[in-house]
Amino acid sequence: MMIIGVDYHPSFQAIAFLIEETGECGEQELSHSDGEAEKFYRDLKQRGISVRVGMEATGYSRWFERLLAELGFELWIGDPAEIQAKRVKKQKTDRKDAQLLLRLMREHNFPQIWVPSPENRDLRQLLWHRHRLVQMRTRIMNQLHALAMNEGYRWKKKLFSEQGRALLEKLSLAPWASRRRQELLELLDRLNPTIGELTAAVEREARKRPEVLRLMTHPGVGPLTALAYVLIIGTPTRFERGKQIGTYVGMIPCEESSAHKQRLGHISKQGNSLLRFLLVEAAQAAARNHPDWRRRYMHLAMRRHKSIAKVAMGRRLAIKLYWMWRTGCEYSQPVQCGSYAGQLVTGHGAK
Repeated sequence: MMIIGVDYHPSFQAIAFLIEETGECGEQELSHSDGEAEKFYRDLKQRGISVRVGMEATGYSRWFERLLAELGFELWIGDPAEIQAKRVKKQKTDRKDAQLLLRLMREHNFPQIWVPSPENRDLRQLLWHRHRLVQMRTRIMNQLHALAMNEGYRWKKKLFSEQGRALLEKLSLAPWASRRRQELLELLDRLNPTIGELTAAVEREARKRPEVLRLMTHPGVGPLTALAYVLIIGTPTRFERGKQIGTYVGMIPCEESSAHKQRLGHISKQGNSLLRFLLVEAAQAAARNHPDWRRRYMHLAMRRHKSIAKVAMGRRLAIKLYWMWRTGCEYSQPVQCGSYAGQLVTGHGAK
């Protein structure tokens, strides 16, 4: 067995390796563009050496993961924050990073994380693609609003109705402003059918998964939010309790407390930004349409601030969806969902 610690970069990787049977060890830097790295691992396969590779979770490494899977090598992906915390000396180089990864694997102290399947990752690309196109459409619509407001018209949502668009096209503008209006409208006409097609694809994928349909019974949660939640969380058995979901998504405040003095900052934002955005949007939709969620939101908004209340409700929604998924219940059975299920309590919450 050869154990390899890989400090991965988009253009190259620094490795530190150890062959357990012979004790042979070494370090090397492998380039990606000229195929040096691929040749190195294929040579190990031809020599019949079993390999275990450890690396930090990073981007731009899909081809490397596919290569190791093709060769039948074992790949461990570690949590970068935990690996950073295990570094003793305040010296960070590519060589030392590879050595640290190798040492953690040898000591059975490597913080291995869950890795989604290739199908899961591909479906995430669908969600991200739609999300980015919607953002592009929003920017285009904002620019068209600005053109209309500069001419003294503030139509808001009516601007994109048939009547509003006809009035926008009739506005007398300067030559370059007129060209800008025309090209923005053309881009908008191109984006709308594409976004509609991607939305239909999301709905089809949602209907294939019973757990997604179950989460959609919650107020404010549609196919996009439910599908993103299932794909990004993976499986509810990864977490022992609902509070860990808030930490995983990055919706808990940073804390630097000491000497019995609590100091809380902004949310950590250490999780998936797309899921965090969708949870906050879904929580706001639930607060608009459901009396209980609206009451809780208004109570938080009066005590703190609206922005804080929105994030707090998003975190509450994430935990609620976790218990619905884990226990297999729908929103119509809220009492059976949660860690308190089956416990006898009074109206004031006392046992």
